Amino acid sequence: MLTDVDLPTPGLLWTRWATLAAALTGIGYADVWFVDERGAHHDDHGGSWARLALLDGARAVLFGYDRDHSATASADPPLDLLTGAPAWLPWDDLAALAEADRLGFVVWHDQGRWSRVRYRDGLADGLGDTVGAVLSNENTLRELGEIVEEWGQHALDTPAERDDVREASERLLATAVRGEVTGGAFERLLGRLTEPALDLRAALFAAGRGGITAGTRPPRIAPGERPSMRRVRKLSQGEHDRLVWAAMHDADELRRPAPPATGELDALAEWMRERSPAGDGRCTVLVYADAASMSVQSGDLPPGDRAGETRHQAFHELNDLVRRLRRAEADPRYGRWLFLRVRTTANGVQIERRYDSWPQWWADDGVSGPWRTNLQEEMDSRALAWRPGWVRLLDPAIAFKPN
Repeated sequence: MLTDVDLPTPGLLWTRWATLAAALTGIGYADVWFVDERGAHHDDHGGSWARLALLDGARAVLFGYDRDHSATASADPPLDLLTGAPAWLPWDDLAALAEADRLGFVVWHDQGRWSRVRYRDGLADGLGDTVGAVLSNENTLRELGEIVEEWGQHALDTPAERDDVREASERLLATAVRGEVTGGAFERLLGRLTEPALDLRAALFAAGRGGITAGTRPPRIAPGERPSMRRVRKLSQGEHDRLVWAAMHDADELRRPAPPATGELDALAEWMRERSPAGDGRCTVLVYADAASMSVQSGDLPPGDRAGETRHQAFHELNDLVRRLRRAEADPRYGRWLFLRVRTTANGVQIERRYDSWPQWWADDGVSGPWRTNLQEEMDSRALAWRPGWVRLLDPAIAFKPN
């Protein structure tokens, strides 16, 4: 189901975008807001990005992703942002981004209105966070002022200079709307900068590429073609995780020889006795470990802290001891255990290893658990005969269906 979206016209969005692109390019930042033959782009170089493309027939498409606010990309259950989208969109780009969970919003303009897929109430898509600078005239003027102060490293110390920058920004934006930007508009706004200094030729070139100088027009892309088939996520990342974890709960341990006695186990047991919470040698350690991560849960007698030590010292020591033990007990055929429970007394030690299944004593909150990529790496290191049946569920294709 689709819904209308209240956004400025494509022409206004484009003009503001191209103005920011030209101003930033003029002071040496040509890869933040910029224009090329594929449209107008924004990239914060931290994982958030957006693109606006114009097509003939007063059509346009705006799409992107915000690393912190595009909850649509990881919605649980999953949300297909391309259901019902028109055939003329740039499908090659959009389908690949959606499949990689890198598409937070897609809105398209046709017949005088912006449209998109309807979201569940309260689900954020990150559009305003990513392209907020071009969503209103005031926002763009504020961004131009920040280009002077922050990007241009020029302090506006007096009300008169702040007013002058405001007026210069208004003039630049007004001439951009008319498609009549000249060098004088850039010089008035950015000529005050010294480091970085204005490169007028670069600013005018970028303005021309954006179609806001006399005799130029914005680039337009050709209409796309909806694919006959595409992969659509049927399981969210969380649902895929829980599918794997449920299978691990149900799995049985394959019969394998117990690893030989090692000094590493003796070292772990001695460390636990020294940190016995009651001082009588009794201690319990519950851990999950793979090649890239380790997590700990509290048993009935978790290791105690020593007086005067740093907050995470005990965890770091335990991590080192567990990893040494795991390496010592590794077998090139059987693999390495994933879950470990160790109990000590003053004179003894009990140990339980789980290579293939999720033990009952390891709490499952439905949110935190082994990463599928880490599990795949662990399984790939084993001989085929020693891989449990749930390994097939690690395949990323499990989460998709053709559409």
